[in-house]
Amino acid sequence: MNVPDHLRYTTDHEWVHLEDDRVRMGITEFAQEALGDVVFVQLPAVGSRLIAGGPCSEVESTKSVSDVYAPVAGEVVEVNEDLVESPQRVNEDPYGSGWICVIAPDDVAEVAALAGPADYRRIISGGEPGSK
Repeated sequence: MNVPDHLRYTTDHEWVHLEDDRVRMGITEFAQEALGDVVFVQLPAVGSRLIAGGPCSEVESTKSVSDVYAPVAGEVVEVNEDLVESPQRVNEDPYGSGWICVIAPDDVAEVAALAGPADYRRIISGGEPGSK
């Protein structure tokens, strides 16, 4: 399972990449594999306010519809419009062209509180974050 070392993760299987004072986010490889073939992504509206842990997007696959949760509080400043015509990018490249949105966080320090790659690997293998 691909868990890039330069990202942070939520227990709901979203990834976060801090880019200066912005946060790019999407769903992890683990999440997209559990969903199956993605057929639709409901993007958040640019300018919308997000609450950390609250729903910000929705991903529909051939198996189910799943909420995507905001990893941090803030304002959506950019969305990946390419997903409207090509939602399968979430499956093909979840950490690259399958990103969902960019958030201007209220507090950049919230990113540091998210799981690091080692903790996320434990989460998806059934262990608890921070356990040895």
